[in-house]
Amino acid sequence: MEKVERFKKAEFAAIVGVAGNILLAIVKSVIGIYANSKALIADAVHSASDIAGSLAVYIGLRAAKRPPDEDHPYGHGKAESIAAIIVAILLLLAGIEIGKSSVEAFFDPIEPPKMIAVAAVIISIIIKEWMFRYKYNLGKKLNSNALIVNAYEHRSDVYSSIAALIGIGASIIGGKMGIDWLEYADPLAGVIVSMMVLKMAWNLGKESIHNTLDHVLHDEDTEELRKIIENVPEVKKIDMLHAREHGHYVIIDLKISVDPLMTVEEGHRVGKRVKKKLLDVANVQNVLVHINPYNGDND
Repeated sequence: MEKVERFKKAEFAAIVGVAGNILLAIVKSVIGIYANSKALIADAVHSASDIAGSLAVYIGLRAAKRPPDEDHPYGHGKAESIAAIIVAILLLLAGIEIGKSSVEAFFDPIEPPKMIAVAAVIISIIIKEWMFRYKYNLGKKLNSNALIVNAYEHRSDVYSSIAALIGIGASIIGGKMGIDWLEYADPLAGVIVSMMVLKMAWNLGKESIHNTLDHVLHDEDTEELRKIIENVPEVKKIDMLHAREHGHYVIIDLKISVDPLMTVEEGHRVGKRVKKKLLDVANVQNVLVHINPYNGDND
């Protein structure tokens, strides 16, 4: 896939996320206040944090597509991972705020929410699940960590909405049947939502930080690259292969051994041939090749 097309699709997905989250946050906030539902208001806060998350992804994608320059010779691909970290931080803050407001509700007089809150949550679940599937599949196709993280942000909203739905439903039933303690299911759902959001923030943040710290692909993930290199007849041995993830693309640091009687020019041509073959792999952005003289199995 052409890089320009990749970024257009990724940016469009981010814009869809911003628009969808704005709509859901407004609808859930208004209905949550009207219906007197702590769980729905908490869910609206979650959607509001998703707006900032989708904006962070959009800005990160815009930065990541900039070509390499003098200060950033390896490109700007890590901007996507940084955007993913920002999303995780926003999720963390949202989870804390949701939990705080839900716990406080236990100490105030409580009334069961209105039925309209149920309809709002069901609509939210349907829209958010569609947004998750759309962004996750596109993120996998485009190899975009930021889009995948943002997709899971939508999935966490689905889970939080399901918890809110259970809490709202139980609270309404408690109010109609005169079961006072069951009415607290609504703020209890808010607490559960906050715990789910915090767990999601931790998992996504940990993965994004791992990818940002010059993570190299494991041996099983570089088998295709090794086969390409070994198929060049002049390559006697692969001394070192580090494939570093740099956002949506990979940069390879490579050391290969060739016949020690080769001229410098011949060795240079071998290195260029290996580099060209590796650059034909879809997500490889750059290859740095070092040529060593081959001395059997000795390092």
